Amino acid sequence: MLKVPTTDMEVTSVRLEKELKDKLKGLAGDKGYQTLLRKVLWAFVHSQGGSNRTSGIISTVKATAVKDTKCELSGVEIAKGEDMLLAQTVYGELLPLSLGASLEEEASEEQR
Repeated sequence: MLKVPTTDMEVTSVRLEKELKDKLKGLAGDKGYQTLLRKVLWAFVHSQGGSNRTSGIISTVKATAVKDTKCELSGVEIAKGEDMLLAQTVYGELLPLSLGASLEEEASEEQR
């Protein structure tokens, strides 16, 4: 996940129940609950298709499709039983990729 200096962020007020805030603080530990909230909110945005879901791929593993699906990079159909890749993103998502999908091409587009 990209590290953004807090000086580049906007202050936003959100009302939370005290119990929720305390639980978030406990879950966040030494990272702080505001950092946790940002991570959760970004994960939600990405899960809803609010940005390029493939921009945060950090690893892939070989897999077999258990149902028909589409490659997140190319849109190519992946048939049930076909070999494929599962790509893990920095947001914790697993995305289906066809074996012919080019992660290098995706990475070079991000750098432009």
